[in-house]
Amino acid sequence: MTQLFGEVAALYDEVRPGYPDGVREMILDYAGSPASIVELGAGTGKGTEVLVGLGKPLTALEPDPRMAAVLRAKFPQITIETTTFEAWTPYGETGLISCASAWHWMDAATRNRRAFDLLAPGGVMTIFQHKYAYVDPEQDRAISEVLAAVDRRVPVRGERWVLEDVREAGLWNDVEERLITTYPVFEKQRYLDLTQTFSPFRRHHPDVQRRLLDDLSAALTGPVALELRTSVVLSRKR
Repeated sequence: MTQLFGEVAALYDEVRPGYPDGVREMILDYAGSPASIVELGAGTGKGTEVLVGLGKPLTALEPDPRMAAVLRAKFPQITIETTTFEAWTPYGETGLISCASAWHWMDAATRNRRAFDLLAPGGVMTIFQHKYAYVDPEQDRAISEVLAAVDRRVPVRGERWVLEDVREAGLWNDVEERLITTYPVFEKQRYLDLTQTFSPFRRHHPDVQRRLLDDLSAALTGPVALELRTSVVLSRKR
C-alpha cells in the first residue's frame, strides 16, 4: 500500500494541491528554528515545499522509488531515503519531524512512539493534511453519489482524527491544531485527473476506474470549486 501512487507519480505531482505558506509560518511560530528535519512519507514533495523554506538540513523518507525520483529531481539539495519510516534506521536525533498527508500510512501501533523517540528533547512533530470539501452543495452531492456507488464500504476518518491520534498516544505536550481554508477551482479535466491520484480510486480494477471517471464526467457540468481545509497538528516532546 505504501507504493500505491508510484504509477501516477508525475500526475500526482502535477495536480495534487500544495500547502499554503501559512503552514510554514505556523511551524515557525510553534517550533522556532529546528536544527534539522525528518519528513515521513514525502511522496513527490508537496509537504517538502513547505519544509525546505525553513532552510535547515532535511532528510525525506519515501518508500516508492518512482515517487522518490520525482522528489529527487525537484529537491536535489536534500537527503532522500527510499524506505518506510518503520524500516529506516535513524542516525541521530532531530529537531522537527513532519508528515504531510501520509500519517495514515504509518503503522498506527508504533508511529507516535517512533516519532517521539527520534526527536531531541523539546523537539516538535507537525502533521499537516488537506480535507477535501466542495463550495457548491449540489456539486458536492453529485460527486458524493458517484463515489458512493463504487466505494460504499470505504471507511471515512473523522476530520480531526490526526489531532485525536496524537493526543491519545499520551506522549506529547502542547498538542494543538491550527486550520487554514482555501478555495481552489479545478477545471473539469483537472479534477478528473486529481481523482486518479486518490487511494480509493487507485485500489480499483481499471474497468471500475474507467466507469467511475465516466460517471464523474457526466455528473460535472463545469469547474469544481473546492473548499480545501488544511489542518496543522503540532506537538512537542516532553
